Amino acid sequence: MDSEYIEKILCARVYDVAAETSLDLAPLLSKRLNNTIFLKREDQQPVFSFKLRGAYNKICRLTNAEKARGVIAASAGNHAQGVALAAQRLGIKAVIVMPVTTPRIKVNAVRAFGARTVLHGDTYDEAYAYAQELVQKHDMAFIHPYDDPDVIAGQGTIGMEIARQHPDSIEAVFVPVGGGGLIAGIAAYLKNLRPNVKIIGVEPEDAPSMQQALEKGCRVTLDQVGIFADGVAVRCVGKEPFRLARKYVDEVLLVSTDEICAAIKDIFDDTRTMAETAGALAVAGIKKYVARERLSGRHMIAINTGANINFDRLRHVAERAELGERREAVFAVTIPERPGSFRAFCRTIGKRGITEFNYRFAGGPTAHIFVGVQISDGDAEKEKIIAALREKDYQVLDMTDNEMAKLHVRHMVGGRSPDIDDETLYRFEFPERPGALLKFLDAMDYGWNISLFHYRNHGAAYGRVLVGMQIPAKDKVRLRTSLQSLGYHYWDETENPVYKLFLG
Repeated sequence: MDSEYIEKILCARVYDVAAETSLDLAPLLSKRLNNTIFLKREDQQPVFSFKLRGAYNKICRLTNAEKARGVIAASAGNHAQGVALAAQRLGIKAVIVMPVTTPRIKVNAVRAFGARTVLHGDTYDEAYAYAQELVQKHDMAFIHPYDDPDVIAGQGTIGMEIARQHPDSIEAVFVPVGGGGLIAGIAAYLKNLRPNVKIIGVEPEDAPSMQQALEKGCRVTLDQVGIFADGVAVRCVGKEPFRLARKYVDEVLLVSTDEICAAIKDIFDDTRTMAETAGALAVAGIKKYVARERLSGRHMIAINTGANINFDRLRHVAERAELGERREAVFAVTIPERPGSFRAFCRTIGKRGITEFNYRFAGGPTAHIFVGVQISDGDAEKEKIIAALREKDYQVLDMTDNEMAKLHVRHMVGGRSPDIDDETLYRFEFPERPGALLKFLDAMDYGWNISLFHYRNHGAAYGRVLVGMQIPAKDKVRLRTSLQSLGYHYWDETENPVYKLFLG
């Protein structure tokens, strides 16, 4: 057992700046899940995130000589603010290296605490590498966001508070996982004192670094990670967090973007506060766990890790929350192109709300419509709707889980062009910074015609773009080479059935 972590956590210096956050009952969520759900409210911290605990505990334990030289951190968000505030309280110099893509609101928040910000690179990895150069150049102490025993101990004080605040039986504690420092600290404390409490990590489906590491028995580096839950978008978990997780973490659950959005709404309904995307992971995990295990009457705790969400992102969250809750289904339906066909279609749907209906006349005997329908009984009701439509001889494609359809196509219905030859469709993510789009277009400048383009800002550090290009067969190899050299994440969507229905 890691008894030294118990001592480290009990002696952690966090309460000079951090608050002992409340453990709040979530009454609406508890009633709906038929279990008692509590939220550990780390969004109540002065920087609206748990990161302050570990940062302050680490900086406190530096030698006087190290403090005199100052500290450096690399972060695009919560860790940056934690380090900046900790340094301000201790009266020492702090430099925070942040990617150029970091939203201005976060840069300004760090500067407000007196830290010097250095904007470098498009990604955290590039910012981290540059921070290491500055460490060597200026002989300053680097404050790691998760792979450090003192940082882990600082985060572990959350487990200490839970044990004191909830002395009764606990089925499980659900913890968002990025680099692993938070779950390592909580698990090291609770598993030593209350080994029957399950410790369950939660990660996004597109950033499963801890889940894959535990499954394979060694740390893995993911080729890429999704950026929707940017607070946990880590390609490889820390060495020390992984060691502790192997001993103490019971399992890691994966949740979708839509499930995260639904969890943000759940937290808002119970607290009237808006969790950040990473902060809502634990609630999404509880819902998945309860559904899988069919549990009732148990006590479960979700760590709400923070509330630093960009305001612009709320529209995307609201748009996807009902899908994540399985209260909305999205279909492509082929209907006759004649007067009265929409009315007949609605009669088949019955007394259900239509949340979205996209259509444009294109000639011919049939039309493809993009339709959203309110549902109350999840996938079971969705399947009933599909069966009812097919019974009336409608062709139906379920798009509820089709990412391209939900991100792009719903805003583009009616864009079909029958005169486009050799069209190839790709979906891209690239850093949202001045000049990024021009860089993308310059990289694709091989004389190929861009035949389709859709971009929508979701308040994130990365832009999401759907691009159609007319690529002759002889240029396919050349295209793949140029895409690989570009360095952006991309997906070939040419065979996506939604493209063929609405845009192809």
